[in-house]
Amino acid sequence: MPASVASPLLRVRDLSALRAAVSGFRHKGLRIGFVPTMGALHEGHLALVRHAKTLSDVVVVSVFVNPKQFAPHEDFDRYPRTEDKDAQLLESVGADLLYLPSVDLMYPAVFASSVHVEGPARELEGTFRPQFFDGVATVVMKLFNQVQPDVAVFGEKDYQQLQVVKTFVRDLDLPVNVVGMPTVREADGLALSSRNAYLSTDERQTAARLIVELNAVAEAVRSGGDREKALDAAKANLLAAGFGPVDYVELRDADTLAMADAQTPNLRLLAAAWLGKTRLIDNIAV
Repeated sequence: MPASVASPLLRVRDLSALRAAVSGFRHKGLRIGFVPTMGALHEGHLALVRHAKTLSDVVVVSVFVNPKQFAPHEDFDRYPRTEDKDAQLLESVGADLLYLPSVDLMYPAVFASSVHVEGPARELEGTFRPQFFDGVATVVMKLFNQVQPDVAVFGEKDYQQLQVVKTFVRDLDLPVNVVGMPTVREADGLALSSRNAYLSTDERQTAARLIVELNAVAEAVRSGGDREKALDAAKANLLAAGFGPVDYVELRDADTLAMADAQTPNLRLLAAAWLGKTRLIDNIAV
């Protein structure tokens, strides 16, 4: 591969400047990696950037809190925004370009289009946040068109989102290789998430119970135990620990996210539950 080129980190807010930078990368024969984020970056995001660097010559990271994937009652206004800290972290791991589009750039007043997704988007998060995946697909489509990456890296922490993106990239013949990265966790197993900052000290201690219960279900399934009994026990244990409501704890086909049965070869266990005012999601392979 050609040597990486852009250091220190270049911050770009304008689409024409982004396209000029991308054109320059292409002119030099460089392979472009891309990591889309909503900012408030943590070690999980940085792991995505590091992996993207192994797959490409230059890495573009976007930070955009996407209003189209938030319902009116959700946390769009209070979602953490930490641009300068994010830029410092990205520079520390060798990202090349930070793209910071505004809401007006992404969705001007005359904006009238969206990407509608079904398949793996239908249930789980799609049931509890029906606006979510169309909003994700629309913004990812726009970002792919703007950045024109060769490879894009997403975290398995948002496993359903990863499968939705892979599906619409396949269905719409987009020339992007979508790569998933395993979830990065705290020492006690809690999946890293920007929303973990919302947790109180006591809630943070309780939050690790989510992965404990997922691991218990996975072990029961692997040992041939009663799946429904294990899932029900996990929900009850989470409620007893202080979670609530528990939106779902479900076994699904790992590729399609369709309902799983005894013949499904590859399983994914996914969960979403509230802890105080914070909604936590997690998933593991089974």
